[in-house]
Amino acid sequence: MSRYLTPSKVALLCLISIYVDGVVSNSSAIHVLSFLVSCLSPLDREAAPSKVKKDTRSSASITDLEESLLGHASSVPGRSIWDLFLKKIWSIDSCDALEVFFGEISDLLAKTRDEQIRDRDAGLAPDTSSTKLSRCSPLGAFVRRSQLEFTRLQFHDSVKLWKGFVRYRLPTYRSWARKNPAGSQAPVDINLLELGLDTTSHLSQVAYGQIDDDSEDDKYVSTKDVERLLEFQINELQSLGGRVPDEMKAQLERIIASGVTVPNLIHYLRFLDAWRAGDYPSSFDNLHRYFDYTMHSRDRSSYQYALLNLAILQADYGCHGEAVSAMQEAVSIARESHDMNCLNFCMSWLYHFGKAFPEQMKDIQNTGMLGNEKEGLSFLKAKAKETEMWSLLSTTLLSEAKLELQHGESLAASMENIIRASHLNVTKNLMNSVGPQLLLQASLFGRIAGITHLSWLSSEIFRECYASRAPFEDYLKSTFRSCQLLAQQGRYKDISSRMDQVTPEKLRSLKANQYWTFFTGVLQLKRHIYRDNKVAAEHLLSQLQAIQLPDTDISLLLSFLTIDFRIRQGHYARALELVESTAQSIHQDNFDIFSQVKLLCLKARILEKSGHPQRGFSLAMRAASIAHRSRLLPSLWEAICVLGGVLLSLREFAAVAAMLESIMPQVLEADDRDLAAQAYSLLVDANMGVAGSLWSQSQSQSQGQGQAPSPLKKEYLNRALGYLDCAYEQYEELEDIMGQCEMMAKKATVMHLTGDPVLANDYAAKYLDLKKQRRLESADV
Repeated sequence: MSRYLTPSKVALLCLISIYVDGVVSNSSAIHVLSFLVSCLSPLDREAAPSKVKKDTRSSASITDLEESLLGHASSVPGRSIWDLFLKKIWSIDSCDALEVFFGEISDLLAKTRDEQIRDRDAGLAPDTSSTKLSRCSPLGAFVRRSQLEFTRLQFHDSVKLWKGFVRYRLPTYRSWARKNPAGSQAPVDINLLELGLDTTSHLSQVAYGQIDDDSEDDKYVSTKDVERLLEFQINELQSLGGRVPDEMKAQLERIIASGVTVPNLIHYLRFLDAWRAGDYPSSFDNLHRYFDYTMHSRDRSSYQYALLNLAILQADYGCHGEAVSAMQEAVSIARESHDMNCLNFCMSWLYHFGKAFPEQMKDIQNTGMLGNEKEGLSFLKAKAKETEMWSLLSTTLLSEAKLELQHGESLAASMENIIRASHLNVTKNLMNSVGPQLLLQASLFGRIAGITHLSWLSSEIFRECYASRAPFEDYLKSTFRSCQLLAQQGRYKDISSRMDQVTPEKLRSLKANQYWTFFTGVLQLKRHIYRDNKVAAEHLLSQLQAIQLPDTDISLLLSFLTIDFRIRQGHYARALELVESTAQSIHQDNFDIFSQVKLLCLKARILEKSGHPQRGFSLAMRAASIAHRSRLLPSLWEAICVLGGVLLSLREFAAVAAMLESIMPQVLEADDRDLAAQAYSLLVDANMGVAGSLWSQSQSQSQGQGQAPSPLKKEYLNRALGYLDCAYEQYEELEDIMGQCEMMAKKATVMHLTGDPVLANDYAAKYLDLKKQRRLESADV
């Protein structure tokens, strides 16, 4: 087939001819022009999201033309634009008529300045009888190129174009014949009618074949249409991730098999699809093939982009050293060729790669290419502003805000950078940058107690408003973030329904599938840890540890869950080893103050439970001090609870009660039922400790002076009973079997001390029922 012309473009030329003839009414002119422009120059995805399906087709079908033109009146009484369009396309009644049509199509254009001068010298008056198209307008440029491409066609290609046009207009034959009974003709060629032949004759079969067969429709696609289709698919894969749908693959294969000249982009599309599928040998092969063709035709002008893609692919494959070397070469070539866009992207990639794999960046850091983190971000911001790369500028502002949060620096500066990035995303319509912005925004709100609901709203805004136009990886992370907030409240059914909303079609990419599997496994692991299902938890841990995702935050989350699981099992030595190994694995370049506070709290808990509360006291105080200085308020409440546990071991009951009662409103606002249950449990122990001290004091005084026991004892016991009920409710929401058993045991003990053996036996029986339920669930797993 031709490089440009198709039957649909011939039909569009007929529609343009009708418009230039002046038979389109003023009320319908805007609609006709809009339809023509949308077919010739379709809007991009961001500009017209509601028209994606229509505008991204390789050609306009005859059905599209009928739907757009049928209801619009023309200047001819009793005739719609669709009727005039049918008359025009059926006036081209032979291959010779098609040649004449393209020969006369230049009459639709305004004459050039030289032609006007020649006409004036020859004494010819300017033609003002009809409207003419400007040669530089979109319609004029389309007419000029169509005529040029037709003159370049070989004879057999022009015959193929005519055959395709006959098949293209054939469904409208009955409609045209009904409106024009006097001018009826053969549905194929006027020459067959003059010879008295129909479509079943031998001559017609030799010339046109089975004219009613629709199996050859894919053959009438131009190379230009295929290029546009491939560009759209590549843009979708690069911006949103995922893979090429099976239906589109089959359609592309049919088009390629039809004999169309395959553009080089098909190799790049296959590279992206193989890369997303995890087929790295095929992705390497197609990447080399694409850039071999590209550089052969462009004289090495795309060499830096070949190295850029190669570095990203090698990093995803795990060859980090080779990836850094390729990226360094790409930076050097981009500097030599003054390709600032490529250079800025390479520098941004190196910065984020260094955050994920700091040990691989020692050689680059020694050369001073990037400087320290803040210098690198300042460089990227300056270059992004110079080249007006707004997406890079937004990403850099978010990286700067994340760096401030990780180091525990100014919260106001972090919020300012997020707001600046948000302003850029809105004013410049940067849909791909909205996901990272809302994710960071949710993380920031999650670090501030009392506004956890804003973290939830940020995730919901992204899911409802931007998920369809954002990379799928960001959608998965936002879903996991919202599921974490649900897990803190024990809403496991909502978690399951939310994770199941991700359809299998969206998980055809290997990386997306790995992320979804990991996130689902982490949420299930947390529930099994609460329910004390040791076998299931061990099985999930081994599976999750086998998934090596290049994300420091994810690996730290799994480490924290593993340590918590070992503490619950009573394996304090193993838990302490995990704390030490996790602390050593944190590199200075990807250091997060939140992780430091979490590790200090875990180590203090281990020391307190293993009988070394004095050593845990300093660690808890240090964690509380760091959290307070960095405004990590949920971490501060956790550190205070750990400190309370340490002080209980040192028998400072009154101090623990006063300290925890002062922070309970903030703890409840954080919507973390596990933290609230721990705080309530500590308040139970503190009040029981005070009551015990008062009882001992009253016993000594009554023996010496014969006085009655202190009435404050009963008050503190009642407080302890109230906190016991609150703690049990929190543990019950989380399905924390061990916590419920502990609360029932404490309640039975309190009832026994208060002299109520009946209730004590009831609570003891409920404790045994919970233990039995725990054993049964473990056996079922």
